[in-house]
Amino acid sequence: MERRAVIVGATGLVGGELVKLLLSSRHYTKVTVIVRKRLSMSHPRLEQRQLDFKELGHTPAELIEGADIYCTLGTTMKKAGSKEQFQLVDYDYPMELGRLCKRYGARKMLIVTAIGSSVNSMFFYSKVKGRVEQDLKALQLPSLLIFKPSLILGHREETSFRESFVIKAAEKLSFLFNGRWSKYKPVTANGIAQAMISEALTCDIALHIIESNEIISSAKKLQKIKG
Repeated sequence: MERRAVIVGATGLVGGELVKLLLSSRHYTKVTVIVRKRLSMSHPRLEQRQLDFKELGHTPAELIEGADIYCTLGTTMKKAGSKEQFQLVDYDYPMELGRLCKRYGARKMLIVTAIGSSVNSMFFYSKVKGRVEQDLKALQLPSLLIFKPSLILGHREETSFRESFVIKAAEKLSFLFNGRWSKYKPVTANGIAQAMISEALTCDIALHIIESNEIISSAKKLQKIKG
């Protein structure tokens, strides 16, 4: 049976890993990326659709209908430059994608948010993440999978000294995140991508929240079903 994947956010840390893994899997016959700038890669099963994300609502129905929709959009306050721009990327675009999934009947929507996300958070970042989770749930999609990683490990093109220090420290101290602290354990971008594919292929419930420690165990399951 034909299975299609659509990725929005393919140029990011997790999205880039997702593209590679999906193209190496026999489970998907076609992988479509919606990007503002074309990727410097080609593959017989890869389709690239260039689109300004402000026009995301004009995505054709045939692209969404029956597909697994992967949303790995995300930025930082530093990159965004303002709260308005941050909300545009981390709330407005994912919500528009969610409405498309509802309108055109996507098979599943999978999205990466963050640990600690809550509409009641005193931190703007976590509050926005919490709002997008809450409002996507309200759409009552056929299947919504929300991945809430702790610190994401992986190669970044741009990192400050402080960010590099925190990431390296987390890598060395990851063995401390056990028991009640396991949900705070850092995860790799590749691990998140593996978990997303694993859950897309095996999860049949309408709403599933996957915490950081569950992302790690879910990623391991992909090895058993990987083609």
